[in-house]
Amino acid sequence: MGIILLRSLILYLLVIFAVRLMGKRQLGELQPSELVITILVSNIATLPIEDVNIPVIIGVTPILALVCFEVIMSWLILKFPPLRKIVSGSPKVIIRDGVVDVHTLSELRLSVDDLMTAVRGCGIFDLREVQFAMVETTGSFSVMKKQGMESPTREDMSVSAEAADPPMLIVSDGKMLEHSCKVFNMEQRDVEKFLRSIRREVEDILLMAADEAGNCYIAWKNGDKPFTGKMEVGDDKSKDKCGDNPASGGSKPFHGNMD
Repeated sequence: MGIILLRSLILYLLVIFAVRLMGKRQLGELQPSELVITILVSNIATLPIEDVNIPVIIGVTPILALVCFEVIMSWLILKFPPLRKIVSGSPKVIIRDGVVDVHTLSELRLSVDDLMTAVRGCGIFDLREVQFAMVETTGSFSVMKKQGMESPTREDMSVSAEAADPPMLIVSDGKMLEHSCKVFNMEQRDVEKFLRSIRREVEDILLMAADEAGNCYIAWKNGDKPFTGKMEVGDDKSKDKCGDNPASGGSKPFHGNMD
């Protein structure tokens, strides 16, 4: 039993390494060559586990070889576009100018139900809204709405908006994430001071997300209503406002609500 567990652990770690080496893709986004390698690796990995008479090296060697083949093939596909077309294929247009291409649909062996399911997956329930649609080499669908069906943007409405990065996790499950703090030029003491102002501790937090302006959202471990508010982060001036400089006259209260 111990040998089987050890073999399982070795092959488990090896398969994780192999998948990481091939890159980060979801199963539905795999190219044909990647899908083949994934299936072969999973099948080969089970052989030494099922039969203890098969040496582990017999399973390890072909897995490493297949991963090497995939890495080499990926490099060749990157350097030689014609090979990429042979191995991965090319995108197929199935709707052009709002008209469904029946020939392409038949070539891809897609039914009308498959088409409608894919379109609904893109958030469109009426084909009259579709201007252009294509099937990518990974099998996923890309759909473009007609101009008249698109939601107006701020630019269309002449509304100015300042570009800003999305919020990042600052605290996860009661632990500070130092990398996120550095991105926003924030120190742990800033967060701790903010939490003290609302009578909480870092250990009480399930997650805390904040943006570069200091707007934050906090979910609590005990199930209390989330806290939304703003804390001052960033340069030395902001620290002075928080009361780090004795001449600043003390800290200003943080504003927030428990919506």
